This record gives sequence, C-alpha cells and structure tokens, in this order.
Amino acid sequence: MRVVLRNPKRELDVPAPRNVGRLLRDLEIVAESVIVIRNDTLATNDEQLSDDDVVEIRPVTSGGAS
Repeated sequence: MRVVLRNPKRELDVPAPRNVGRLLRDLEIVAESVIVIRNDTLATNDEQLSDDDVVEIRPVTSGGAS
C-alpha cells in the first residue's frame, strides 16, 4: 500500500495486510496524534488495510479564536 505522511510530506510503500493500529505502531506514530485517511475516507484503528489502498496520515492540529 502507499502511505502518504504529512509534515514533512513523504511517501512510503508498506506491505499489507495489516490494520491501521499496527501500521501506526510499525511507523512509531502515536495514534492519538494523527488522523488516518484510507482512500479518501476516515479510517479507524481496527480497519484492515490492503495492498491497493492509499493511506494518508495527517497530524492532528487544534486551534481556536484569538
């Protein structure tokens, strides 16, 4: 599967199958610090990924009115 990481932007090819939670652990990414998008849809940690998926991992940012 193709994994797109943000900040800094880079792409990786990662073998499947595995679920989102395992992918994040393998990449040493804290699950609570990111959102995972699989083929343009928000993915949960237990969702199974396959070789033809495109997965984007974006950092969670928060802000507010100043």
